[in-house]
Amino acid sequence: MHREDQPYYFGITLGYNSSYLHLSKSQQFIQNNDTILVAEPGSSGGIIMGLLATARLNDHFQFRVNPQLIIGGARSINYVLGKTMTGESSTQLQSLPSTLVSFPFQFKFNSDRIGNFRTYILGGLKYDIDLSSNSGARNAEDLVKLKRGDLGIEAGIGFNFYLPFVTVSPEIKISYGLGNIHQLDPALKYSNVLDRIQSRMIVFSIHLED
Repeated sequence: MHREDQPYYFGITLGYNSSYLHLSKSQQFIQNNDTILVAEPGSSGGIIMGLLATARLNDHFQFRVNPQLIIGGARSINYVLGKTMTGESSTQLQSLPSTLVSFPFQFKFNSDRIGNFRTYILGGLKYDIDLSSNSGARNAEDLVKLKRGDLGIEAGIGFNFYLPFVTVSPEIKISYGLGNIHQLDPALKYSNVLDRIQSRMIVFSIHLED
């Protein structure tokens, strides 16, 4: 029996992600703001380690759970200031380090197998928990604060290479946060010029399955 014909099987995930924040400016920024002239997101990368459990639904459809730990990334926001205090630079980089625990739930559609190769597409939901949301660095008085939880959708494409003792599956996917993770504080100048903040991520993974 081929691995993909088994009712379920397991594996591990190793990967790299590039994440950034999608910003929507507040009315204060749009209508009348000369303190901050520009607020733009910056991207960063992190590494991914995860576990993988796949259940076979039929010859082409599978359901997959892929809990992951995403570490080493630091999303950021670049500001250009119109007014500065004494000794303050006109450009400011607000770094928002994050360590995420991610819980993706995905459906896969597999092509027919050709020899030791096939391709698949996937889509699903994920829920991320930011373990750094309450850290001292993120609670500094002048920093933008982000909420701890984030629900998102994701889609991707991957390829199965069937080797004698393991299936190697390189995969690329994109994810979009659905909610507003901005924890607004009108008293903070870096926060009150922003309305919605949503997460975005591109992930390259390699899955190793038994």
